[in-house]
Amino acid sequence: MRDRSLPASPNWYCSRCSDVNSKGLLGVGAKNVIYLIDVSASSCRVTGELVGHRDLVSGFSFCQHAGQSHICVSSSNDGSIRFWDSDNRALIKEHAAHQSPVSAVHWSPVDKNLVVSGDEKGVVAVHWFHTGDSASFFPEPRTIFCLTCSPHTWNSVAVGYKDGMIVLIDLSKKGEVMHRLRGHDNEIHSLAWSPLSGEDSLHSRPEDSEATNGVSTGEERGCYLASGSKDQTVRIWSTAKGKGVMTLKLPYLNKRGSAVDPGVKERIWLNVHWPKGRPTQLVSSCFSGELVMWDLTKAGKQRWSLFGTSSEGQNHNRIVFNLSSVHLQDGAELLISTSMDREVKCWDLNSLGCCWTLPTLGGVIFALTFSPVASGCLALGVGDSMIRVWNTLTTQNQYDIRSFWQGIKSKVTALAWHPKREGSLSFGTDDGKVGIYDVFSNKPPQISNSYHKKTVYTLAWGPPVPPVSFGAAGKQSYSLYSCAGEGVILQHDPSKLSGEASDIDKLIRDTNNIKHKLSPHTDLSWKPDGKVVAIGNEDGCIDVYQAPALQLLCSIQQHHKIINTLRWHHDHSSPPELHCLLASGSSNAIVYVHDLHTIIENPPESPVVLTEPYRRLCGHTAKITGMAWSPHHSARLVTVSYDGTAQVWDVLEEAALSNYRGHAGYLLCVDWSPVDPDLIWTGGKDFTVQEWKVSKQEFTKPPKGKKMSMLQEKKKTGSKQKTKNKAASGAERAAVPKMNAEKVAAEQELSDDEGDEVSSTHSLEPPAATFEKGKSSFAAKSKDKPDLNLLKKKKPRSMLPLSTSMDHRPKEELLQDCVTLASVKHRNAPPAGCVPGQGDYIHLGLFADTQALYRMFEAEEEAHVEAGHYDSVVYLRLWSGDLDGALQLATERGELNDHLLSIAPMAGFRVWSRTVEAFVKQLCLQEQYLKAASHLLSINKLYEAVDLLRSNKLFREAIALVKARLPADESVLKELYTSWAAVLEKDGHLSAAAKCYLAAGSSFDAAKVIARKNDASSLRTAATLARLSGEEALAQSLALRCAKDLAAAQDWVGAQEVLSSQDGLLVHRLHLCVAELLAAMLEDSELISPASCVSSHQWASPVKCPTSIQDRARDVWEEEFGISQNSEGHRCVAALLQELKSVESPAPTASVPLRQVLLYSSVHLTRAVLSWLLNDDGQLMKELWQSVAWPRDAGHFCVSAELCRLLFPDGDVSVCSRKHPRTLHHTEDEAKAAASSLQAFVHYHRLYECWWRASSGSREVQNGLSAADSCPEDEVNDKATSRGTSESDGRRRFDKLDSDASLLLSEPHAACQATQRSVRDIQERLAAMVLQHSRAQGEQHGSGEKRDDSSPSDSRSSADAVQRSEEQETPLSLSTKMSKHQEELADLPDTIKTFPHPDVVECCLVLLHLSKSSCSVSNSLQQEAKDLLHKYGTSPSVLKACQRLLT
Repeated sequence: MRDRSLPASPNWYCSRCSDVNSKGLLGVGAKNVIYLIDVSASSCRVTGELVGHRDLVSGFSFCQHAGQSHICVSSSNDGSIRFWDSDNRALIKEHAAHQSPVSAVHWSPVDKNLVVSGDEKGVVAVHWFHTGDSASFFPEPRTIFCLTCSPHTWNSVAVGYKDGMIVLIDLSKKGEVMHRLRGHDNEIHSLAWSPLSGEDSLHSRPEDSEATNGVSTGEERGCYLASGSKDQTVRIWSTAKGKGVMTLKLPYLNKRGSAVDPGVKERIWLNVHWPKGRPTQLVSSCFSGELVMWDLTKAGKQRWSLFGTSSEGQNHNRIVFNLSSVHLQDGAELLISTSMDREVKCWDLNSLGCCWTLPTLGGVIFALTFSPVASGCLALGVGDSMIRVWNTLTTQNQYDIRSFWQGIKSKVTALAWHPKREGSLSFGTDDGKVGIYDVFSNKPPQISNSYHKKTVYTLAWGPPVPPVSFGAAGKQSYSLYSCAGEGVILQHDPSKLSGEASDIDKLIRDTNNIKHKLSPHTDLSWKPDGKVVAIGNEDGCIDVYQAPALQLLCSIQQHHKIINTLRWHHDHSSPPELHCLLASGSSNAIVYVHDLHTIIENPPESPVVLTEPYRRLCGHTAKITGMAWSPHHSARLVTVSYDGTAQVWDVLEEAALSNYRGHAGYLLCVDWSPVDPDLIWTGGKDFTVQEWKVSKQEFTKPPKGKKMSMLQEKKKTGSKQKTKNKAASGAERAAVPKMNAEKVAAEQELSDDEGDEVSSTHSLEPPAATFEKGKSSFAAKSKDKPDLNLLKKKKPRSMLPLSTSMDHRPKEELLQDCVTLASVKHRNAPPAGCVPGQGDYIHLGLFADTQALYRMFEAEEEAHVEAGHYDSVVYLRLWSGDLDGALQLATERGELNDHLLSIAPMAGFRVWSRTVEAFVKQLCLQEQYLKAASHLLSINKLYEAVDLLRSNKLFREAIALVKARLPADESVLKELYTSWAAVLEKDGHLSAAAKCYLAAGSSFDAAKVIARKNDASSLRTAATLARLSGEEALAQSLALRCAKDLAAAQDWVGAQEVLSSQDGLLVHRLHLCVAELLAAMLEDSELISPASCVSSHQWASPVKCPTSIQDRARDVWEEEFGISQNSEGHRCVAALLQELKSVESPAPTASVPLRQVLLYSSVHLTRAVLSWLLNDDGQLMKELWQSVAWPRDAGHFCVSAELCRLLFPDGDVSVCSRKHPRTLHHTEDEAKAAASSLQAFVHYHRLYECWWRASSGSREVQNGLSAADSCPEDEVNDKATSRGTSESDGRRRFDKLDSDASLLLSEPHAACQATQRSVRDIQERLAAMVLQHSRAQGEQHGSGEKRDDSSPSDSRSSADAVQRSEEQETPLSLSTKMSKHQEELADLPDTIKTFPHPDVVECCLVLLHLSKSSCSVSNSLQQEAKDLLHKYGTSPSVLKACQRLLT
């Protein structure tokens, strides 16, 4: 039974870790325990705990249904869900549906059997309490932060995630997502449903009416949902529409008297709670612990009200984590909040005032002591770096507690009140600090300048001793003594804490003339009258000294383990013979009481050693950590122990009176109430301080053996922890010491305590969730054996196992060995059969002569060989001096190492060299090639080392080795470079391979490798390498490739720069110059779309006065490149032309891109300009014809027409230039034919231009022209249409033909073209016959598979054509005709076939059509056209077009 207690701090960063039921029972998760607290409007009381989880409690919820309100559920980071009976404090059942830490759990307010939980992996689990069934869903692959069940429909659950997403799921549809609510951009900390079903409660706000009035009252009735997020906003959502309807931004409130800077990102946890019966009021936490009540029907500053404004200091001062409310039967509406400030507060929802505050503890309670002056003032030293001072006697507030944290930055491990001065409290910390607080003032503490190196164990006030007592008579009646983990006791002067503290060991040595080292001190206790002091030591000895000189009176040598606590019996209201009783507790479980009355009253001349106690108190099962004498009784003592219990003793009777078992872990401190003889206060590892009555305890003695809880903790400590627990910070680990572990490092003990902060706000584990250990297990205070499971290390294997085993025989045999050895050593006559180092006397070889030792070594070697411990054999041979044998054995076993190799030279060069070679082979098997090569160098085998590195493709290291150790002209160096380059080239590291080729002198290969990347930068680099290396031909080839790529990418400047570095590429520079001019002029005429030109020259810009392209090219050549008719040397025109003629030009095809077509056309244009400079009219005309024919044959008819215009602006091909007037004279037949063909095409383009103008003009006046009239033939129509844009410049209108169209009506060319058309027609008919025949064969011999009829119309038309043709022709007759036509073509002149004219029949049709329009065509020309059509226009399409024109 307990009265009052301070529980552990509620866990931090959990969305729902506390809840209250309708009866006013509050459950709070703290560490791995759930504390149950009865709450009312006026007070609270901790009534019990629910213990069982193996890890931190992450969620807690009561069943809110009548008849089941005592049932609750909890979740934990261990992945378990546990159902509890809060009345009986018993576990009902456990579910293990989660594999990851559970982050949230909630009991449905609608269904009394439904519990929903979610874990960090995103799994949502449904648990049915009455059947024990469970099911899992995975709605989103996100980390769940919180979830809440709807209070209106059992199947609706809202889930909040770490990334700000809120998901509404339907449990009846296997977790199907109903809505995804997007708006928050950070962690969702809390969700709360409106207590009122429907979405009409907020209609009074006009600005929100539009967002809600569209909701129907049927199935889409919905309900409002509130969410709080780390993004500092509260949002109200419509679950019917699945969107937000309101956003509330947290108000910035004054914090500790100063304005809050909105730009400072404060740590925040935004919890929201919608109280029952208040659909328009919402409670939320704020930045610094304030609570805000929102009125959702108002706006502006009237929207929110602050809790706790009635008086100062009511609010929390750190962020709030959980909110829960209850409507008690007496009508009170209470709100419970938990915070990072380690307080649980109760609020009245009507007045918004604070009803009461329950402080909690965030660490192990190391020290607990009542003030001897201020009655009932209890000081607590806690592991959360704070001191609590509790006025336990106040009647108005049962938990009147003040916290002190200034100047304390680590765990408070020791406390001591001043015996006389009220409010003066000394403290010691984990980091060795000692200070003094005045608890009745707001001043910071005084800190001693003398720090301990380790944790402070004990503080005690006592009379000053030298040197502080010198000259201090009447000035200072008390000094402060501190004992710490390094075993030193310091004396501090309270009036001069800034001075140096003195070590009392010096006084002890001087007074008692002690020369040896004193045992480290672990505790001290001054007798209340200040005459003597008892000091406990690490070796279990207790020394009693007489003040002030600290003369040693006696030494108590009863304990054999570290002394943990010492206490003198009080000297008031008790018989004088009891004043000298000293109780002591150590790391064993027995409490000893010593009666020192005789020694103190009659001090002996020399120190006395006491070995028997006055009383022996047996019953505890683990180490003693604290004790206190009752101030109300004589010889009544209370002790606390690692067995988790507090025991009250009648010392004189050695009787156990009462045993308290209310704590969940080991205890560390205890004190008796100064006002109530029946009250005792205890504190310990479970972060709680408990007040209990001696008379109301069920047990009188400690439990026999270890408590079950301790066994469970021991099992948990030894078991494998989860990965998340292992990754947690030291302040969050849940590892606990074993109860029988009696020596654990103090730093490790204290690191498990709770710090004030946690590592990250994401963690769902509160910082208080740790299990602390006490002072009594500190390293310096323990000399017992450590726990083997924790500290045991693998024992190394013995080098001499046989002789060692002989020393573990029975005692009689070991004694006989001594006799035998004495006979061997002194009589030189060993017993019969005794040979030291052999047989049964092998172990005596270690104590006899050297030969006996060698015999022992031989026997040990045989044993090691049989056991397979060859490394031990090697070392035994080394010890015996057989170095060669040791190395040979290690070589055979493949167990050579650096140590053996380092001592190998002691055996000679031959052995050393052999060992190195063996070690190299061993290293190669282990793939340690660099180390192996280094060892080969040690025996001057350089080439072997290089070969080793090269064979394992360590070329870089091999080259470095060769260059460092061999001459520069070494042939192996070039081989290495070449081999490495081949490997790099194969792997695609071309740049590195090129460097290797360069280093090897293969510049040609380097350039070729670089060029393999085939991009412009690589080709340019490769050309530069080839030029620098003297590879002119390769350099020119690569530069030309690079320039062509750059020109294709429209980087004209870059292309010219690449070519300018090579003098032999001048003609190609001229070519690119013409290509750039041609591209620029075509773009200027808008014939081709402008490309994204990378760079261009100024001379390629458009000019104002129109001029021919050949004139511009000639001018640019002369200005930029110095090319003219009189150029000489490498600029000689004839040589340049001859070089350019070697450039091959492929046959034109329709697949060549336009930019590439222009490059090919510009080659012929460049040749033409060069021929012009040489006055070679025949070559000039043929090249001009080729430049025009290239784009035409490639399918770019418009480009060809525009090029004709650029070459011959006046339409006369005999006039090559306006700037350099000269009439061309052609003597060769080919030149004449080329000129005639070129002139014909010029007229042809102008003829179409005239037709287009006439057609577009007449189309506006009359619309009666049929498609057949306006388009004499399909291909004519296509060409005319395609040329519309190119010939749309409105320079002039044609009323009549201004060119001699008679050149187009050439009968020889008409005959040639008709024959060629007949040949093509026969070829098509033969192909159709073959196709029909193959299909007929397939139908007869096929397997019945369905034929492909994807184009039935085509196949049907072709079949009809073949059928009609077969009625008249046969394949034989067609072949005969084909031969006849081919003979006709062969008889025609080559010039007609090489330099063709435009289609004569097409020109006749156009002329006859023009004769119908306004343009005048002579009658003779019309008649000539009609005659040609009658003679050669025999194709069906031509005949169709001629029907109207020839009538």
